[in-house]
Amino acid sequence: IQFVILFNRQGKVRLTKWYSPYAQKERSKVLRELSGLVVSRGPKLCNFVDWRGLKVVYRSFYRRSWCSTAFQSFASLNYYRLIAFNIGCQQEDNELEVLEMVHHFVEILDRYFGSVCELDLIFNFHKAYYILDEILIAGELQESSKKTVARLIAAQDSLVEAVKEQESSISNIIAQATK
Repeated sequence: IQFVILFNRQGKVRLTKWYSPYAQKERSKVLRELSGLVVSRGPKLCNFVDWRGLKVVYRSFYRRSWCSTAFQSFASLNYYRLIAFNIGCQQEDNELEVLEMVHHFVEILDRYFGSVCELDLIFNFHKAYYILDEILIAGELQESSKKTVARLIAAQDSLVEAVKEQESSISNIIAQATK
């Protein structure tokens, strides 16, 4: 896998992960070209595109209840109803396996966020990157078990909460000592 890119219907990038070196200008060009190519394709067309010597496997998700309950007030806008998941891979790679990786990533995001939406990716991008890093490392599938990924994410969340509690208790001790 060369890259993973998520963008919305307007072509705004919501998540990128590059597994091959690209210069910044080249990255911008890739993002611009791919967003125009994928967003303009009809929903009944094939999910595989040959592009610049690579194979781009994409899946656009249109859902009626795309946003989790935390962002329901924003969910009435169609703007939040499409996220395109794109993976660039070598010509020799199996398209169906890569499409299954996209589906696997979306299922894990859905399990974690409830029903993932664009706003979840905007406000919790660090968690989306962490989930992606648990699934793919160096462009290769690392973990195919949804239960294992969910367990690792829960462990990470508990570590973050423990650190937050520790920081708040330290700041409380400092505040009391300075009174």
